[in-house]
Amino acid sequence: MTAPNGAKVLVVDDETAILRAVRTVLMGHGWQVETAESGLQALERAAHGQPDVILLDLGLPDLDGLDVIREIRKRSATPIIVLSVRETERDKVAALDLGADDYLTKPFGVDELLARVRVALRHAAGPSGGAEAVFRTGDFTVDLGRRLVSVEGAEVHLTPNEFDLLKAFIRYPNRVLTDRMLLQQVWGPEYGSEEHYLHVYMARLRKKLEPDPRHPRYLTTVPGVGYRLLAQED
Repeated sequence: MTAPNGAKVLVVDDETAILRAVRTVLMGHGWQVETAESGLQALERAAHGQPDVILLDLGLPDLDGLDVIREIRKRSATPIIVLSVRETERDKVAALDLGADDYLTKPFGVDELLARVRVALRHAAGPSGGAEAVFRTGDFTVDLGRRLVSVEGAEVHLTPNEFDLLKAFIRYPNRVLTDRMLLQQVWGPEYGSEEHYLHVYMARLRKKLEPDPRHPRYLTTVPGVGYRLLAQED
């Protein structure tokens, strides 16, 4: 099975043999692969290479993998699959609580690894993966392909930046997104500390989408961290 669109995978491990083996397998299934052998390399390549998914070993020579997850999550929602010999429940919970999306214990099978990567890429694509994708929760509906938003059946006009901000939330419903993460996804990687941009646009979105903007039902604030779109589960 060939992966669609040549998605980019960043593989982080300090064992050369594992890097080589995983890289060969992934490239054989159509993915682009970049590698890193340390935590600092991983952070640099995650920031500039914009991978679609990250495979991360926790036992790195300079930084603990948990610290790498923490730093990546300050600016990116890229799916992270942990590949580690650490198999205690405590380690798994710690990684997932920090923002990892999946945890695979070494040694692992090739088929299982490929399946986990495919799932992560599907989740990352979210509803925006197809032109027909429609997101619904509560009183509002978003047609991502046509860039149309309606509240209680009435169309609501959003500016391009407002729509892109809403789309960032829709891509990761019920998940906390930091200010930096949202700024960089909507305005670009050179942004990150311009929180006033975000506050203005969040106020605009709430005014247009929320029944009571002063007490938001959907676009909620997580104090000291960022924002979250509370979406009803199907």
